[in-house]
Amino acid sequence: MSYSDIIVSTDGHVEIITINRPEAKNSLTLHTYNEMEQAVRGSTARCLIVTGSPGAFCAGDDVKKVMANPDVKPGEGLSRNPRTTPLADALLHTDIPVIAAVNGAAVGWGMELALMADIRVASERAKFGELFVLRGLNCDVPGIGRLAEAVGREKAAELLFTGEIIDATTALEIGLVSRVVGEDELMDTAMGLAQRVAANPPLAVQTIKQGMRKALDPDWDELGVWVSNNLARLFKTNDHKEGVASFLEKRPAVYTGT
Repeated sequence: MSYSDIIVSTDGHVEIITINRPEAKNSLTLHTYNEMEQAVRGSTARCLIVTGSPGAFCAGDDVKKVMANPDVKPGEGLSRNPRTTPLADALLHTDIPVIAAVNGAAVGWGMELALMADIRVASERAKFGELFVLRGLNCDVPGIGRLAEAVGREKAAELLFTGEIIDATTALEIGLVSRVVGEDELMDTAMGLAQRVAANPPLAVQTIKQGMRKALDPDWDELGVWVSNNLARLFKTNDHKEGVASFLEKRPAVYTGT
């Protein structure tokens, strides 16, 4: 299948999904979300690697094309059909192990994307940040359902409440990533790990992942409805509009609680 916003390549039983919007720091449009969902749902690989084209892992939603686009109106869509984001649903329910090769900034939904991986490998250039609060929004389901599991409730609360961006060294120290390597070593490290996973009996690996989901994950569908309903409410607030405007105008935001 042909894609415009992503590149899908294979190496044996390993499939690599690369977000390919370097001009926008690999930020996501609705089209990018759709292409990635299709790629995940259609994969027959034994292990998936998700990464970004050089320059960034994923800078989250493309603010100009999603949040500041009057034709998109994400809040209206969420209120009509509250559910888990389809790409998140695909990644959270796949039985294929997922490795995130974080080659740069993973912020906003980019950090959510990294959290949905089973294993995160970061380059020294990687940065992580749950920026939703700075846009007057709550995060998506992975930030709520996976971040505290990775770093503990207190550190998760700090990251979610402040929108702080942390570097790769800090991410390793708090347990957000499993290893940090040089930029030139990242894909070789991720591929070596993926090939080790893919060499094992696939039915056993898939069953182990199913068991981990049963033991550790919340009800993603229920949580997705909660997230959607609250995002639909927050998209209508003045604080959300101010968060977007201040970002586009490159100035400090002034929030009013309305």
